[in-house]
Amino acid sequence: MHQPVDLAKAYRLLNHGPTVLVSSAHGERRNVMAAAWSMPLDFSPPKITVVIDKHTLTRELVEASGEFVLNIPGRSLAQATVAVGNQSGRELDKFAEYQLATFAGSQVAAPLLAGCVGWLECRVMAEPHIQQAYDLFIAEVVAAWADPRDFSQGHWHFAPGRERSIHYVAGGTFFETGEAFQVPMP
Repeated sequence: MHQPVDLAKAYRLLNHGPTVLVSSAHGERRNVMAAAWSMPLDFSPPKITVVIDKHTLTRELVEASGEFVLNIPGRSLAQATVAVGNQSGRELDKFAEYQLATFAGSQVAAPLLAGCVGWLECRVMAEPHIQQAYDLFIAEVVAAWADPRDFSQGHWHFAPGRERSIHYVAGGTFFETGEAFQVPMP
């Protein structure tokens, strides 16, 4: 059984990867925004893509600095995720307004948000045409961090009562990563 899906909503069939908070900094300015459209692109060196709208302060800071951080929030940061995704950093300091604690990374100047389950420090691989035409940034991951209670030895292991990645689908609705199950390998 199947039914048609409005093409304007078709992206939602795939859009259930983890929502990320993109933090950026240049000079004395810094910002954070929510992004539902990010994905891994390559293994070695590790690369990711993320969509950053050309009208945002984050875009301005990323283009000026050539770097950013993808912070992977859990449910405890869902309200902050919605808030920073619906407020311009040109109007206020989102870190102060939403009491977002940060700490320094090892490779980039952009702040890492405390309380997340994972962090990817990224350097932009300039692709001006793609950035202008599609707002799509390709970046090399130059450092990666995770809370060892949630991710270790290359695997997520969401224990009961621990944070899980959140996945934005629209209209303030999120899913939380569910229970893991294993299938025998052939």
